[in-house]
Amino acid sequence: MRVGVMIGPEKGDSARKLSRMLDDIAWAEDAGLDTAWIPQIPSDFDALITIAAMGLRTRRIELGTAVVPLQAQHPIALARQALSVQAAAGGRLALGVGPSHHWIVRDMLGLPYERPAAYTRDYLDVLAAGLTGPGAVDVENDTFTVHNPLDLGPVAPVPVLVAALGPVMLRIAGERADGTILWMADERAIADHVTPKITEAAADAGRKPPRIVAGLPVCLCRAGEVDEAKARANRILGEAEISPNYQRLLEQGNARDVGDICVAGDEAAIAAGLRRFAEAGATDVSIRLLPIGDSRDELIASKRRTREMIAELARELR
Repeated sequence: MRVGVMIGPEKGDSARKLSRMLDDIAWAEDAGLDTAWIPQIPSDFDALITIAAMGLRTRRIELGTAVVPLQAQHPIALARQALSVQAAAGGRLALGVGPSHHWIVRDMLGLPYERPAAYTRDYLDVLAAGLTGPGAVDVENDTFTVHNPLDLGPVAPVPVLVAALGPVMLRIAGERADGTILWMADERAIADHVTPKITEAAADAGRKPPRIVAGLPVCLCRAGEVDEAKARANRILGEAEISPNYQRLLEQGNARDVGDICVAGDEAAIAAGLRRFAEAGATDVSIRLLPIGDSRDELIASKRRTREMIAELARELR
């Protein structure tokens, strides 16, 4: 199982955010982690531009978006941007995309959120053609009529992973992409729902077994602090639970909220938790470091302890 870390903008001005993210990716590469996943937060930094900057500061680590909302830009524009970033990153981009949620697409962007699965299927037709350039992109389907020259070609193939929560989206991800990126999926949801559906779809389409990237909050702490860690996960990461998409995914497992999915405890407990996700079918984990503490200094120290432990654990899980 590949072990990766989420790196995203947090509070502070733009210059400090970028500097902090570049410091974080330098740590992740030096620590030997396999991947880093950059969330596309609606109100903050552009994930692909961030990866372009990270690509110029690193040599080895895979850099992925988690995830770019499809409705926010035309597939030709996304293909052009991804190919440009792939060149900047030396062929280390993993392009995570998804149809997002109604509260982002409709309520924030003012765009239609209708038939998101069908839209994703049509979008991937155009995106796949654009990512295999150079050459003309000629695609006509129910959503797009595209006849666009594109002189860019990939310096290396661009793997595309689709955020897929329900059965239809998992089939699309298996048939049309290289895997899926998950959030709010516990071990049971991955083992009983995600893994069999996406793997069967990929096999039916003649594709190789898909990647399944499980996003997980992780906190290194004492046994008596586990409840505190889970409560903090619910407090700072729980907003997305209002989405019907995530609610349906939670129903596929045993977790009621993101706190239940949080992997917290000592080194042995975290190692056992990550192994359970691997046994469920996750090929990758994307770890959201979850510090705990009553002051800024305590939070920083907690984050450092957790990430040092993760670096050691990553070597054991390969």
